[in-house]
Amino acid sequence: MFHDDGSLWEEAAVTPDAVLSHCLSKPGAWQDEPWEGDVVVKVAAKIFAFLGSGSSAIGLKCGNSRDEADEWLVRFPRDAEVMAYIGRSGWNTLQIGGAIPDAEILEAIDASYSAVVSKLPKKDRPVT
Repeated sequence: MFHDDGSLWEEAAVTPDAVLSHCLSKPGAWQDEPWEGDVVVKVAAKIFAFLGSGSSAIGLKCGNSRDEADEWLVRFPRDAEVMAYIGRSGWNTLQIGGAIPDAEILEAIDASYSAVVSKLPKKDRPVT
């Protein structure tokens, strides 16, 4: 697993702080707190990761459709669930430190970021 800059991601237990760091390593990513105590990471004006308030879970775009995102629920029934309100659009909450391998959490972050960036107007996309 590699960061966007090509450096090797250390194979260690992924913590909520490490997840935040990974999110913020993405081009154009920035931390916001649109609701008191609820941390999100955005690219341009769009959220690609919901980190909440120090919890051990992350909300991510896990598919282009609910059917795609449901694959996470089948594979990890105790550690993946449909996000409230936006779940119908392919967003799931994934537990950190549970049955989902750390590498898959990081890959899901990368995929969520890519999905959100692909929907941005070209003028708002970060330069990579």
